[in-house]
Amino acid sequence: MYMITSKEWYIMQVLWENGACSLMEIVAQMEQKTKWSKSTCATMLRRMTEKGVIGYETKGKTKYFYPIVQREEVVVPETKNFLGRIYDGSIGAMMSTLVRQGNLSEKDIEELENILKNARQNAQKEE
Repeated sequence: MYMITSKEWYIMQVLWENGACSLMEIVAQMEQKTKWSKSTCATMLRRMTEKGVIGYETKGKTKYFYPIVQREEVVVPETKNFLGRIYDGSIGAMMSTLVRQGNLSEKDIEELENILKNARQNAQKEE
């Protein structure tokens, strides 16, 4: 199981969305989102490489960093951690909070209905 810090998420998002990137490509994206300097990005990349969540390939004099872990490998444990900490593990309590906020679009509602429909069908198959 991989745990990604909030700062590491920024870099992982860039790599998940773009694939392999050079330090300068990452710096350009990070400057827009975080105002991080080149040295901050380089330090983050070194730590993330040591942690085993990203890797790199050297082409000429340039390192190209790429994600080793897939988004799903990180999202699932992070979601479970969040649910446990904030909602005592209750998906229903979380959904209730989201619905009461009133920020759900029609598309969000349709997606949730489809998820629940599929979950119900899967639960019935297991019975």
